[in-house]
Amino acid sequence: MLENISGINLIITGLALLVGLLVGVVLYHLILLKKKTTAFALIQSAEKEAEKVKKEKLYDFKVEMQQKRSKLQAELRQKEEHIAKIESKALQKDKELRKEENQLQIRENRIEAKEKKINELEEFLFEKQKKMDVLLEEQNKKLERIANIPVDDAKKELLKNLESKVKLEAVQMANDIKQEAKERAQREAKEIIANAIENLAYEFTMESTLSTVELPHERYKGMIIGREGKNIRAFEEATGVKVIVDDTPELVVLSGYDPVAREIARVAMQYLIKNKSININHIQQMVKRAKNEVQRSIFQAADQTLRELKLRDIHPLMRENLGRLKYRYSYGQNMLQHSKEVAMLTGSMAAELGFDVPLARRAGLFHDIGKAISNNSEGSHVTLGLELATKCKEHEVVKNAILAHHEEAEPISPISVLVTAADKISGSRPGARRDTLEAYTKRITKLEEIANSFEGVSKTYAISAGREIRVIVEPDKIKDAQANVLSSDIASKIKESMEFPGKIKVCVIRQTITSKYTDEFEHRKHSGGRQN
Repeated sequence: MLENISGINLIITGLALLVGLLVGVVLYHLILLKKKTTAFALIQSAEKEAEKVKKEKLYDFKVEMQQKRSKLQAELRQKEEHIAKIESKALQKDKELRKEENQLQIRENRIEAKEKKINELEEFLFEKQKKMDVLLEEQNKKLERIANIPVDDAKKELLKNLESKVKLEAVQMANDIKQEAKERAQREAKEIIANAIENLAYEFTMESTLSTVELPHERYKGMIIGREGKNIRAFEEATGVKVIVDDTPELVVLSGYDPVAREIARVAMQYLIKNKSININHIQQMVKRAKNEVQRSIFQAADQTLRELKLRDIHPLMRENLGRLKYRYSYGQNMLQHSKEVAMLTGSMAAELGFDVPLARRAGLFHDIGKAISNNSEGSHVTLGLELATKCKEHEVVKNAILAHHEEAEPISPISVLVTAADKISGSRPGARRDTLEAYTKRITKLEEIANSFEGVSKTYAISAGREIRVIVEPDKIKDAQANVLSSDIASKIKESMEFPGKIKVCVIRQTITSKYTDEFEHRKHSGGRQN
């Protein structure tokens, strides 16, 4: 019995061990299966993450490529426009060269015709002279027989009678020669001054109340406007400049009368676009940064100008307003460059006359200083400039030059007169200033009306920006001799009726055209035509 129980226990123990072993094997396989499942899930998750990263990088790459493509397209457009301008200039020069060649050919033909005519006239005059010599010889013999006076005695008497007349003519001729020499000297002096002025010429642009800012993409317009227009209102309040966002592709327009404020707005807008973040707080920061940059630019322009003119001891307020002239234009002429040019011209003339050169340059430089503050203040630039110079305790000659160059005070020094002359030279030389469209149209119309008011004038054309007018007259009413008088009368009336810089050329054109036709019957007969 006990042996049976022991055998059963052994069997039970063996079975338990076998079951435990089977359970362990099953658990081991379950753990392996779970690990495999977890690893597979991790692999799938990693693959999804890698695919996501790949898509993000591909998107970023596409965006970067699109930006580069837009930039390259913009550069390509600029190069194409530059090439088109160069081609246009080349075509224009080619046309001008062909025109000059044609004119030279016409002149050569005219000269050849004149030379031929002169040769014919010389031969004709030579024959006439021979005949005249024969006739004079015969007349002298007749006079000797009639008057019983030898030829030599007659010559002496004639020379005595003509002596007084010849003296008067000689005096008149000497006066004419003297006047011609004086006019020629003045003309040459003006040419020398003009050549000197050309060495001081600068590039000018038309005065404008608009500035433009290019956008890299159209979506920036929406960012500039902002939700319900908050961004654009904040920008306009911070700068005092109106922002115009219209249908013009990749462009916004800044409008304002104050050129410094408009420049600050332009720089601030460029900063906002560059940083690709436009909101109210960022706008305030960028406007402040732009103000600091423009202020630095103002002082740099002033310091550079003062270094070039070798002027020292300038009041900080005068220095700041001098730099502000960098952004001010008048009739297309940059006021800082104009002031510098007037200072250099005044200094050069003062050196020739032995005056104080630094003071002359100082007076010329600050003669239009009031234009730096006239945008935001009431009163003329002369009044504002005088107030500023008085506040900064400028030299009396400088203050007088500010008043005298617009004839609001009598000059107290020759330097004031030189400043006035230099201001007129700088403003009236060709290319310095440009009229507005309205003023230009009025001047052209006035010139044509003056010429058309004369009797015998058929048509008048003002050309070369009003520097020349061509007057076409009726040939049956105006003869060749009268055409010369007419040109002088028109020039005199223009001088009396208008104010203009430089000179205006008056060209009177008289032309008669005669046409004839062959007989109709003879023409048909010659051509073999048949008449029914």
